[in-house]
Amino acid sequence: MLPDVGNGLYYNVKGKGIPLVFIHPPLLTSANFKYQVEELSRKYKVITFDIRGHGRSAFSQEPITYQMIANDMKLLLDHLEIDKAFICGYSTGGSIVLEFLLNHKERAIGGIIISGMSEIRDFYNEKRLIIARLLSKIKAKKLLGLAISFGNANTFEIFKMMYQESLKGDMRNIKQYYNCSLHYNCTHQLLSIDLPILLAFGSKDKAFHRYAKILHEKLPQNELRVIHAKHQLPTKAAKELNQMIHDFVVKIQQ
Repeated sequence: MLPDVGNGLYYNVKGKGIPLVFIHPPLLTSANFKYQVEELSRKYKVITFDIRGHGRSAFSQEPITYQMIANDMKLLLDHLEIDKAFICGYSTGGSIVLEFLLNHKERAIGGIIISGMSEIRDFYNEKRLIIARLLSKIKAKKLLGLAISFGNANTFEIFKMMYQESLKGDMRNIKQYYNCSLHYNCTHQLLSIDLPILLAFGSKDKAFHRYAKILHEKLPQNELRVIHAKHQLPTKAAKELNQMIHDFVVKIQQ
């Protein structure tokens, strides 16, 4: 637990070396990065955490915002006495990578955005977030947890773990995170992010290709890589994603 944050932030550190911090989407937890922790910790210091009100982290009386999450990450780095790290986010966690780089770039070596975006402006994804926000509002935690855990799991064991962890969250904070994800837009600020960024997207994730294009065109230093998979790269294309992350980190550190 991290008492400095104020509401008890659950985190895990495994491995030694260059730090990699991973950020999960709403309802899901740090369990989403099981394969990254297992494999990448052999060469790097892998840091995962549950956003306030998610998984094992305590409920936040202060409403969840992307700025708050980015600030919590800075406090976590302070607590671990880490000067700089690679900031890695999956899906809406990719937006938080951008928020962190915009506000705390002095604490980042670079960014890794996995199936992420700087805004949501398409009918399909807007409706998915609206439905998820509605389900969180009526406290349909089990239904939402089943759907999202099933969609991201590649084995029954992973599904069971992700689902059990999702049920520990507080629907008030989960709804706030969904709401932030629906309304966040930093596209107009992308040109000001001058750190190297890896963009990892699935070739079958057609709804997100427009966001990959926006990021690739507007971020000054980025490398766009595509994996033959859908959206859920951390679990369903873990081997390819982990190798991609390793290659990127090695390249930046040369």
